[in-house]
Amino acid sequence: MKLDDFRKAGHWPTLLAAFLYFDISFMAWVSLGPLMIYITKGMQIPVEDKLSLVAIPVLGGAFFRVPLGLIADSIGSKKAGIVAQAIVMFAVALVSVLGLTGPSAIALFGIVLGIAGASFAVALPQAGRWYPPQYQGLVMGIAGAGNMGVVLDALFAPWIAETYGWRTVYGVLFALMLAVFAIYAIAAKDAPGAKATISLSDYGKILRDSDSLWFMFFYFITFGGFVGLASALPLYFTAQYHASGVAAGLMVSIIVAFGSGFRPVGGYIADRIGGVKTLSFLFAAVSLCYFAIALLPAGPAPAAGAAGWNLTQLPPVAFAAVGLFSIGVLCLGMGNGAVFQLLPQRFRREIGAMTGLVGAAGGLGGFFLAKTLAFSKGATGGFSGGFVFFGLLALLGLIGLFIVKTRWRTTWGAVSGARI
Repeated sequence: MKLDDFRKAGHWPTLLAAFLYFDISFMAWVSLGPLMIYITKGMQIPVEDKLSLVAIPVLGGAFFRVPLGLIADSIGSKKAGIVAQAIVMFAVALVSVLGLTGPSAIALFGIVLGIAGASFAVALPQAGRWYPPQYQGLVMGIAGAGNMGVVLDALFAPWIAETYGWRTVYGVLFALMLAVFAIYAIAAKDAPGAKATISLSDYGKILRDSDSLWFMFFYFITFGGFVGLASALPLYFTAQYHASGVAAGLMVSIIVAFGSGFRPVGGYIADRIGGVKTLSFLFAAVSLCYFAIALLPAGPAPAAGAAGWNLTQLPPVAFAAVGLFSIGVLCLGMGNGAVFQLLPQRFRREIGAMTGLVGAAGGLGGFFLAKTLAFSKGATGGFSGGFVFFGLLALLGLIGLFIVKTRWRTTWGAVSGARI
């Protein structure tokens, strides 16, 4: 693939604007994860309840993706994106000034942050509609790599919170959102051609197609694993290895950087060897990583009254966890790109609706992972049960690929113009 051919094939300002919109929205969406220990300081909330609170934006993103996809298909992606950004910016600005006073306020804010998570249903199809089938894996990977916003969250939010207070984090986030809003309003354009108007009954028809359910299941595993871990890992490292907020943030930033940075690689590899083969290897690797993480022991606690361990004080097992999570999240990120190499080939005309449905399934997967870890922690005192469950789920995904691969390759895949 030549870079000049790729650049001439579509509209790179829209691709860049979609990437930035998704990036800043992802930052807002998962911001509660690295900040939860600071927001809830003095509230006497157990770890499992904190995990439930950080899962609320993920569930909100799942809920809002279909409605936002409907709106984008009806009025255009750009208008939908502008409205969604404005709503989230207002909530972020309000919290930066007034703060959050208790679990109910945190939950309400988390629901609004779900609209930021729903940006997936706007940004990816907006970029994808500009490009032909042979570039879909790469384009969706580039636009979807905006989820690297979680890296910036994990890296900088705890330090800003400890130095200037957690509300300052949202003040900085609002300023960044304002800059991206201006770039998006100027640079983004909807692809030429009539907008597809999709009704709720159309969604019902799509859902009756077994292929749509398979895509939703695969993305439930890949994106659900990525966003669920991005939200839950800051609390996992503070509870399992007694890391300080800054140390936990640094470790999580390393982990999620692999998932964000390698999403386009997953799309590119899928373009070359086929999405089914790519996903098969990735699901097997993810399953092994989950099972290995479930076997890791907890780390020692610091002396009573002491702050959490800093990065140089953490036990070796904590860094073993970072290594395993990094491999697993890298595979999950590549899996996200591979799913979206396949999706436009099967549902090109319904890409807006399918992006919303598949994205919603991914959001549900993230919520389910965080809640499963919360349940495991509350019921058993540890996280192993949750990781074993998701290891088995990845194995089910691998079995599902074996079930559908021949039919996919001999039906719609044979006329798609791309490797399946």
